[in-house]
Amino acid sequence: MNEETRLREQIVTVAASLFARGLTAGSSGNISARLGDGRLLVTPTGSSFGALDPARLSLFDAEGRFVSGDKPTKEMPLHSAFYETRGARTGAVVHLHSTHSVAVSLLPDIDPDSVFKPLTAYSIMRLGKVKLLPYIRPGDPAMGDAVRGLAGKRSAVLLAHHGPVVAGKDLEAAAYAMEELEETAKLTLLTHGLRPKILTTAEVRDLVAHFDIEWDD
Repeated sequence: MNEETRLREQIVTVAASLFARGLTAGSSGNISARLGDGRLLVTPTGSSFGALDPARLSLFDAEGRFVSGDKPTKEMPLHSAFYETRGARTGAVVHLHSTHSVAVSLLPDIDPDSVFKPLTAYSIMRLGKVKLLPYIRPGDPAMGDAVRGLAGKRSAVLLAHHGPVVAGKDLEAAAYAMEELEETAKLTLLTHGLRPKILTTAEVRDLVAHFDIEWDD
């Protein structure tokens, strides 16, 4: 099995798992993953994560030109911005409309520079700081501009009234980080207004140093 065939099947498998566990619904969400030669495989627009066909995934060349497959997701500006600004650190991007994360994006008292408080070690290890980006119409190229404005410093963002986007070194890492983000959102809602005990500054700094985490103070 060659690299492209293997990655096509992996995208379909990961998407189906996310769909089966209720992390995305209907035809919402999109995934992209980069091949070794720089080409991108992307889930098509209007497609359900529960019923993807590996042969029909959208294919882009290394210069970002659409090559073959079904019509790609309208969120390509969002995906492209992560690849452009984070370079070799990004091999895949996952975007969902997951319920708990969207709910957190609606709260009036969250810090837009760091959406989640340090509730768990793994939220820091897999996500770093999560930036809240303002509402932008889905598919608007301005979404890509907003990500570029972060200059590659964040691997995860939360789009207000829309959903989370996570970039990872490969598809597995991006999917795991996305699941961690949704679980952290769930914990945030469960403890909201309860003044939960959070990790101390020293504990956070220890995690950042030990696991070499991107963390801009």
